[in-house]
Amino acid sequence: MPMHVDAGMLEDLRRFNRKLAHAPRFRYRRRFVPMIGQALLRLSQLGADGRLRRAGLGVEHHLVRDGALRVALRVLRPAGALRGVVLDIHGGGWVIGNAAMNDGFNGPMARACGVAVVSVDYSLAPRATIGTMMDECLLAAHWVLEGGLSGTAGLPAIVVGESAGGQLAAATLLRLKASEHLFARIAGAVLYYGVYDMAGSDSVRRAGRDTLVLDGPAMLPALRLLTPGLDDAGRRKAPLSPLYGELEGMPPALMYTGERDPLRDDTLRLAGRWARVNDVELNVLPDAPHGVIHFPVAMGRAACAHTRSWIAARLAQAQAPASG
Repeated sequence: MPMHVDAGMLEDLRRFNRKLAHAPRFRYRRRFVPMIGQALLRLSQLGADGRLRRAGLGVEHHLVRDGALRVALRVLRPAGALRGVVLDIHGGGWVIGNAAMNDGFNGPMARACGVAVVSVDYSLAPRATIGTMMDECLLAAHWVLEGGLSGTAGLPAIVVGESAGGQLAAATLLRLKASEHLFARIAGAVLYYGVYDMAGSDSVRRAGRDTLVLDGPAMLPALRLLTPGLDDAGRRKAPLSPLYGELEGMPPALMYTGERDPLRDDTLRLAGRWARVNDVELNVLPDAPHGVIHFPVAMGRAACAHTRSWIAARLAQAQAPASG
């Protein structure tokens, strides 16, 4: 059942949107802007591990290698027995962000759902291509599903991705299908307002200067800048553009988008195709901008709580045959 949005949540969000209307919009045109953003993000995270440990969560760091490919992973682990494992892929437009930026969601998820949350610290553009990021996320998924993390062997897994991480999460699922024994452990996917058409969906192409959070007119040029050497037909090939992939066999999914998100059509179209092969709960959040779960608004908090309930239900269902 989709999450409930009440009048108080909506008014709270609209007040915040009025502030966002005066804030700078995110764009990727020059390298120094993401570098500054990344430096500020890391500065804000000083002492994060200690705070989590004092709150009763275990924090682990792993480096996974396969030949020349390597990826760092950040693990949050609750006390007690585990009921599952979550692979989390952060957002940030492929140019900023890191695994620790989702601690505020992943800590409560670890405790409430009894899961180890493995966040992928994939490489960022322009030093890495999106293809490399996809390879790193797939490597992380194989490590998790092959039992690389102690105490998780055989447990059901959930894949979570937000924004650019939504693209990487969906692409990872498409590629995992080649490993049937691993793919069978995926109990569900949670996708927050991802980019599923790398050539630009209709809502991206229509985005104007009145968008919130994201710079509407800069979005299509940014997608082209991030995928050099490709024309639109090449950008729309799966798994780079998950919207055009073969979705047969995909797990149940929980998807979110916002009415004011210029990436709205990406989720609407993916949910429509996904629903032909498995259950999809689609939440189109009224008046919500891109990135709503990061903002200090009741609707964002409610979405995170709803996700935790959904994950707990999926894990219980996945384990039901074994227990009964």
